[in-house]
Amino acid sequence: MESPLPGVELRYHDLPGLRMHAAHAGPEDGEPVILLHGFPEFWYSWRFQIPALVEAGYRVIAPDQRGYNLTEKKGPYGVENLVRDIAHLQDHLGIERSHIIGHDWGGVVAWAFAGFEPGRTKTLISMNAPHPSAYTETCRKHREQIKMSWYIYFFQLPWLPERMISKDNYKNLDAMFRGIPKELMTEDDIALYKAALNQPGALTGALNWYRAMGRRLVFSLGRAPKVDIPAPTLVIWGERDIALSKHNNDPLPKFVQDLRVEYLPKATHWVQMDHPDEVNRLMLAFLHEHERNETE
Repeated sequence: MESPLPGVELRYHDLPGLRMHAAHAGPEDGEPVILLHGFPEFWYSWRFQIPALVEAGYRVIAPDQRGYNLTEKKGPYGVENLVRDIAHLQDHLGIERSHIIGHDWGGVVAWAFAGFEPGRTKTLISMNAPHPSAYTETCRKHREQIKMSWYIYFFQLPWLPERMISKDNYKNLDAMFRGIPKELMTEDDIALYKAALNQPGALTGALNWYRAMGRRLVFSLGRAPKVDIPAPTLVIWGERDIALSKHNNDPLPKFVQDLRVEYLPKATHWVQMDHPDEVNRLMLAFLHEHERNETE
């Protein structure tokens, strides 16, 4: 299988209960970094971060998460199962601990992983992804977040979201990525995203993450479990996000022991793609600082 990104090897991994597809790059003896994509994406969303991490000597693993692209399409899609997928991937690759970096839904999984698997998390970097408890608190205190989350309620419906997103060769995907400069999101790039969503069962698999979250919030009366984060944590947040308010970061000090938040005023929700140089600078500086602290 040929990768669209030079220097990246694509592999399948037979994990407990899931066949996972993932991109690999960098030296096998490098510090492992696991990159977790969001919706409606796949491993390729990290195309600007992977080369920077490899050049810095890191071992990079970027999976297609459960239900996405070439990874197996089956539930359950609850966050505990998504966290187990990453722990199983670590086990499969012989990794005891890794840096965890996530964007959007991948960031939600990263938050949960760092909370549920603290011994397996060296550092956490979250990009435009709310901490689960902070998100529910923000919805209660800032009603504009509920309005911004309208699509989550729409995605609870059966079959209609699939039809709307896939209509006219996934034309809505062009609109989603419109804010990214064309030189950073080319027509060829968008074609890859469309092909990933068009894999059999992939669009429904991706939407089932939202459906699982919706059911959980209903049964828990709108409250997420408290997730404390002991790992050093960096939040990178594009302020032009139309889906997630920056107020999601206000409650974070209650849940995160070692926190740094960096805002990029001109970046959108797709922060790692529309401002890759700034994101890479912040990401690598944070990782290098953590390495220095461990050796002192």
